[in-house]
Amino acid sequence: MSTSNRYALILGASSGFGRAAALGLARDGHHIIGVHLDRAAGMKQVDELKAELDALGVRHLFFNMNAADADRRAEVMAAIKAEFANHEGATIRLLLHSLAFGTLKPFIADEPNDAISQKNIEMTMDVMANSLVYYVQDVVRHGLMGPGGRVVGLTSAGSTRVLPSYGAVSAAKAALESYCRQLALELAPHAITANTIRAGVTYTPALAKIPGNDVIMDNAFMRNPYHRLTTPDDVANVLRLLARDEAAWINGEVIGVDGGEDAVDLTWWKK
Repeated sequence: MSTSNRYALILGASSGFGRAAALGLARDGHHIIGVHLDRAAGMKQVDELKAELDALGVRHLFFNMNAADADRRAEVMAAIKAEFANHEGATIRLLLHSLAFGTLKPFIADEPNDAISQKNIEMTMDVMANSLVYYVQDVVRHGLMGPGGRVVGLTSAGSTRVLPSYGAVSAAKAALESYCRQLALELAPHAITANTIRAGVTYTPALAKIPGNDVIMDNAFMRNPYHRLTTPDDVANVLRLLARDEAAWINGEVIGVDGGEDAVDLTWWKK
């Protein structure tokens, strides 16, 4: 049972990286605030996660909503403030941005409807990058995160590489990294750090939606020194490390969590 008043705010908490992070951080005594967007069919996994958190003895608040909606975000902040009012010394120790909802369409296509639109690009950027800035602004302004806080965004090798139909998501990942570097500078006076984690290829619901994901996974198996995919638990374990007091000097970094996968030149394996 947790005796801590530290919370983790996880954007995209119901599956994949977010779910693993919630469980990993809960095992270290963090209470969980989860934001997710699931239809009725997907709520079973959310209920299962809540049951697991109950078994770990931590408190939890979950919000099924569009995380990029400003009005709903305001509701989340009000609910967190109400929660913290009942628990002296409560604070958000770690804010994780694990939102993976964007448009996978090419920029150029013969038919206009087959190409990505302005609305598609703006939505992808807003959900997968801009929303991090808005959440950080709110938790700091409302005094919900103080000294010792950690801001973490989940990026990927796609921030510097291209894939068919991945252009908008690639741009959002690059923006997310840039935002975290800027936040690392501006949050330093508050003793709050900001970093991104670049996970290796991981089989998640988000990866399953990317065209050619089977080729992506095959390449990762081949070039990763451990010849396996990264798992959500691999990333959750690093988040647990970042939440420790001893991680206070890690700031403004893109942290690779991939078993060395990104360091290996794929052309070497083709020789």
